[in-house]
Amino acid sequence: MTHEERRALLGNEVIERIRKRVAEAPDPSPELVEKLRRIFARPGGTILESDR
Repeated sequence: MTHEERRALLGNEVIERIRKRVAEAPDPSPELVEKLRRIFARPGGTILESDR
């Protein structure tokens, strides 16, 4: 979906509310970042024992 399609679907007001909520969210912990990095580095791959 393109930027223009999202804007047409959601509208400027909703997009602005989403941006404000995202700005309020805390930064993720280093542990969470590492877990997500492992997931995105091996999408659909085998699960390593160390990831369980």
